[in-house]
Amino acid sequence: MRSLTAKLVAAFLFTSVVGMALAFFFIWRSVATEFDDYVVTQLRSIYIRNAASYYAENQSWDGVAQARLDSYRTFSQQDQQADSKPRDPNRNPPPLPLRFAVADTTGHLLIPLNGYNIGDTVPRPMIQDAKPIVVDSQTVGYAVVQIFEPVRDTNENRYLTRTSYAIGWAALGAALIALLSGFILARFITRPVKDMTVAARAIAEGDLAQHVPVRSSDELGLLAAQFNRMSADLARSNQLRRQMTADIAHDLRTPLTVISGYLEALRDEVLKPSPKRFATMYDETQLLLRLVEELHMLSQADAGELPLAKQPLTARQLLERTAALYQHEADQQRVRLAVQLRGEPSMVGDPEYLSRALGNLVSNALHHTQPGDSIALSAEASDSHVELAVEDTGCGIAAEHLPNIFERFYRADESRQIDTGGSGLGLAIVKSIVEAHGGQVSVTSELGSGTRFVLSIPIEKALPPPLEAPQAIAYHP
Repeated sequence: MRSLTAKLVAAFLFTSVVGMALAFFFIWRSVATEFDDYVVTQLRSIYIRNAASYYAENQSWDGVAQARLDSYRTFSQQDQQADSKPRDPNRNPPPLPLRFAVADTTGHLLIPLNGYNIGDTVPRPMIQDAKPIVVDSQTVGYAVVQIFEPVRDTNENRYLTRTSYAIGWAALGAALIALLSGFILARFITRPVKDMTVAARAIAEGDLAQHVPVRSSDELGLLAAQFNRMSADLARSNQLRRQMTADIAHDLRTPLTVISGYLEALRDEVLKPSPKRFATMYDETQLLLRLVEELHMLSQADAGELPLAKQPLTARQLLERTAALYQHEADQQRVRLAVQLRGEPSMVGDPEYLSRALGNLVSNALHHTQPGDSIALSAEASDSHVELAVEDTGCGIAAEHLPNIFERFYRADESRQIDTGGSGLGLAIVKSIVEAHGGQVSVTSELGSGTRFVLSIPIEKALPPPLEAPQAIAYHP
């Protein structure tokens, strides 16, 4: 039995059969017991009524041992046949399913019972269960009973038999309903599982763009929705991987083509060696080295092995250092570059990597601003984080690009290539550096109004030592 549907149906059927069997057993026992109690109560009521009538007529219990106070069903057929014969009042009566007797107010038997003779004291358990015989509002004796087995006539047995059949048919009907409902529920449960199984098999075969219908809002619906999200993420990651491979090939091909062309021309003596040509090949080599170094750093960040040398530092030191490195380039583009501080926020982090992240953002802003625009570097402390912001008044970024802006090799401006400084790794590097510090990076932008990047770095209490003078370090978006 390998099918999940069959297993679920079998589980429902087993549970319903066991439940109905237990219900039948306990209901039958309860019905039979209650019915027997009812019969005994009715017979005892008749016996008490007959005994009270006998006492009222005779004003005593004399001769009660020879009287027939019982209902006819409490005697065997032999006793009924011998009803006309005189009975020995001292003889123990034959064993019967049910036997009544009269005890006086002192608890002594006036009619013999199985194991007890006239005059014997009624045992305490029996007298406690006895019912009083009342004549003219006075208790004149007690009706005691001995029960050996249920007392039922043919009609009563037929009634109980019909009742048991009804309970049995009800149990069978419930089992069939449970079987049907189990099959329907099993189909309902396994249908989305089958859909996801088919989709998972397709994903395993390489078709990542799979979608399964969400048929409900319960856990199965949530599972299907999460499966669709996973499938979409896989398809998107695969598309990004292919795009990244193509971008890497393109970014490597351009400088390699230049270097190869120059080397071939120099080898064939088509061109003569000159410092300018060697400088061009050297610049292309540096582009290759930079790309390889950036990819290596991202791989370290992915593995959680980014070598951070954390130390206490202030936001002022980081922002002023970054502004100093890019002030000349901003002046050449006639872009205003300013540092704005609120208080003196401090943190613990790697100054080189954080400066690189801020530098990438400033470099990115310089590529998207025009003469007369401005770039502001600011910092503000909250209870648990220091927010470092880089905001420009440039062209802005379209809303559809914002969710992917930190992906590797993603370019909102497709016209920007590596020769203009845009490898497509700068913002991915920013995100990796910030996350390696336990922080988060966010971006807000509006076309024509500018862009704001915020690096949220957790605060670690420490006193900031002085930072060394700015050094000329290359930063790339």
